[in-house]
Amino acid sequence: MGGSVLVWVVLLGPLWTLLTHLSFGTLGRALGAPGALQPLATSLEAGVVTLALLVILGSPLGYLLARDQVPLGRLIEGGLLVMLQMPPLVIGLLLVFMVGPLTPLGHLLSGVGASATNTFLALVVAEVYEAAPYYVLGAQAAVAAVEPRLEQQAALLGDPPWRALRRITLPLAAPGLAMALATAWARAVGAFGAVIIIAYHPYGLPLQVWTTLDQSGLPAALPFALVLLVVALPLPLLAYGWSRRARG
Repeated sequence: MGGSVLVWVVLLGPLWTLLTHLSFGTLGRALGAPGALQPLATSLEAGVVTLALLVILGSPLGYLLARDQVPLGRLIEGGLLVMLQMPPLVIGLLLVFMVGPLTPLGHLLSGVGASATNTFLALVVAEVYEAAPYYVLGAQAAVAAVEPRLEQQAALLGDPPWRALRRITLPLAAPGLAMALATAWARAVGAFGAVIIIAYHPYGLPLQVWTTLDQSGLPAALPFALVLLVVALPLPLLAYGWSRRARG
């Protein structure tokens, strides 16, 4: 028991360090500076757009993978695992070669007045690539935990597939889906490696922490690090608590 508590304290050491080295006066001065909260707004906007795209595009894929209803499902799953383990900095470098201004996709975007480098769109693209594997694989696990025979029994009772999905699969998979979405949220708003390569502008919170650290030193960056934690962590913690209660 004592060893477990010690491990918990050690793992949370960085958080205790942040709280002990940050005062309310420093926090107020940093956040009260002109334009200091614009990166917060940018991160929130990009994070919401990213989550919407993941839910719309990633949820069907997660369901089909869980039910083995997609061709080459194991190959797709392996590709997601590769993306999950790929260093974010490498993702950013490769995105430049995929959607940069000199690529075919870059030319298509420029033809409609858009760009996937150093724009809000680029920020969303980088966040999607960093967060998508977490959500799709989490959604797959959540749906796979629901017994397929329950859907089959609903079909025998006359429910079409969409009604069985709404009345049985989604409610039972909801705690796991919430965890997947919350993890993707934390990953998206905290994305840095790919973002710094392809979307240096507009600044989100992670880049604000980095640029403040680079220009003004470690103490000046701590207030924005706290803001990033406040934005990123509550949703995963709430989802975890709900998931525990639902399973209990």
